[in-house]
Amino acid sequence: KVLEHPSFLLHRLEACVSTRRRDCVWCWSGLVTLVESSCRLYLTSFRQTSMSINLTNLPKRLLARSRLRSLFPASPRPRLRPLSRPPNRAVRLTPGVACAPRVYHQFIYPEQLESRLDLLAFSATLLLICVGVSLGDYWVEQKPSQTPTQDLAAISEKDIMGQEAHPGRPGNLTPDQEEKLRQLWGHVLKLCGLTDENVNGMTEAVAGGAADAASAGDTNSQTGSDLTPPSAGKAEKEKPKKKRISLFGKKHKAVENESPTQAQSSPGLMTHIKEGDGEDKYGQTQQFFDALANQTPQSLRATIWSMVKHDHPDALLLRFLRARKWDVDKALVMMISTMNWRLTEVHVDDDIMKNGEAGAVADEQAADGDAKRLGADFMAQIRMGKSFLHGVDKSGRPICVVRVRLHKQGEQCEESLERYTVYLIETARMVLAPPVDTATIIFDMTGFSMANMDYTPVKFMIKCFEANYPESLGAVLVHKAPWVFQGIWRIIKGWLDPVVASKVHFTNNVKEMQEFIEPQRITRELDGQEDWEYKYTEPIPGENDRMKDTATRDKLLEGREHLVRDWEVATMRWIATGGSAEAAAVQVERESLAQKLRVDYWTLDPYLRARSYYDRIGVLQDGGKIDFYPTAAPPPGRVTVETSADDLD
Repeated sequence: KVLEHPSFLLHRLEACVSTRRRDCVWCWSGLVTLVESSCRLYLTSFRQTSMSINLTNLPKRLLARSRLRSLFPASPRPRLRPLSRPPNRAVRLTPGVACAPRVYHQFIYPEQLESRLDLLAFSATLLLICVGVSLGDYWVEQKPSQTPTQDLAAISEKDIMGQEAHPGRPGNLTPDQEEKLRQLWGHVLKLCGLTDENVNGMTEAVAGGAADAASAGDTNSQTGSDLTPPSAGKAEKEKPKKKRISLFGKKHKAVENESPTQAQSSPGLMTHIKEGDGEDKYGQTQQFFDALANQTPQSLRATIWSMVKHDHPDALLLRFLRARKWDVDKALVMMISTMNWRLTEVHVDDDIMKNGEAGAVADEQAADGDAKRLGADFMAQIRMGKSFLHGVDKSGRPICVVRVRLHKQGEQCEESLERYTVYLIETARMVLAPPVDTATIIFDMTGFSMANMDYTPVKFMIKCFEANYPESLGAVLVHKAPWVFQGIWRIIKGWLDPVVASKVHFTNNVKEMQEFIEPQRITRELDGQEDWEYKYTEPIPGENDRMKDTATRDKLLEGREHLVRDWEVATMRWIATGGSAEAAAVQVERESLAQKLRVDYWTLDPYLRARSYYDRIGVLQDGGKIDFYPTAAPPPGRVTVETSADDLD
């Protein structure tokens, strides 16, 4: 059957290679054996029919079967040649045997067998070429990118903090890039309602807000600070039930009831920003105008600083500038639309990071159906280790491993998948330390099948990195991708920005992965040398008690407000002085304030963010210290509150 239909074997080989089944080796050995045995069979037949054989003793049915048997059924039946034109070869006749059958078998069959052998050899060669070309195309596309590894290998973990800042980052800007940063800061400060006339009155406004809140007896509000997201102060109130399935549907009433930003009254600021940009892949221009229409300057300012966290304020704006190729207007649109997305759609700081894993466990045990489903789905993904952070690559970038085989389409609802994705990205941001500002993602495709393929979360992840977390990917390693993933990758690659697609590399074994990660830092699960495996640690009772200490939190927020105000005043002076000598002195002041803001955030962090698995195992430690390879996790138990309101000045 295989010899008569060569495509059968080709399809069999394609099916085995596509699923990486072990019996594909059988196909290759079977192909070689089949061609070899077929050639031997027909060569033997050729020799036998060329000899003098008495065929009269054979049953007539065998002779008839021999005549009709053919490699290709569609070929015409051979005809007898007349004896008047004998061939150029000796003919040996046997006495007492009829000549016609023997002549037929001597002269006609050898010629037919010779043509059959030629056709068989041609078909087998063509079959091998087709299979080789098909597999060659596959392995060429799967070949990992030949990224230079000299610089990667030269960087050790001890040298990370001593590295020079990468181009386009704080401390390493060209004069033109620095001017673009000044322009973007000027637009952002205007949208936040900060001008030369009113910035000096911010201290009185802060103090007045604190006094009003204290007189009203609102102990749960964010007194003395405008830096927390607007809905964070109302988080302890009863939330309206969500009637939507998707996370991205309606806006919170707290945002809808706010007055629009005053930036709309400054048409000069929006002169070059137009709707319907052909490059607006995610509709961010419309989100930009929605933010201006629905958010107050105070809420926009609070959302920006809640995203800054421990990062350098300049570094956040530079991410958007680099993502938009230093186009100030496009960077502004991207940044403001991201703030609108964080505040009104996913509620990053006032819900996902504030409630964290402990909140999901509480929801999991709740009676309400929607909350219970969300909590259970969220925790199921964390407990199974569908994705986790562990270790660093050769460039000191944190590594996020995604075990694709653990995802089954439909097991978790779409909203929980989106919350889990945002939670993991935000947690990864917590372990970034300058000059490292990107992460590496490993998609472990071991055991992948079409049951694990789900385009919806893939699209959401792509949108997050391209639109809302720009310049956050250092490298993406697709490890041990099966052949069936080739077609899937062509689809996904079409969705990616070319810059993001260029960061994707395919690795088929641990040797290829060592181009990016040291072998002793590759886990045994990925065929490396590190003896480590993911084991989830449940939330510890009392680990988030400091979040209940609202008095201490508010005093810390008030102190941070003063630092932020000093930064904004210094930035306005830096913008006004341009590239003069005075601007250099102001820049030194800004760098000092950025460092103070970083230290201050880690003091405030336990009062705003729920503890995570990485806090419990010792990766994230007090004061912002990060240990990617903790020797031992801290002992379980109730967390002691070390800071109180009386300890603060």
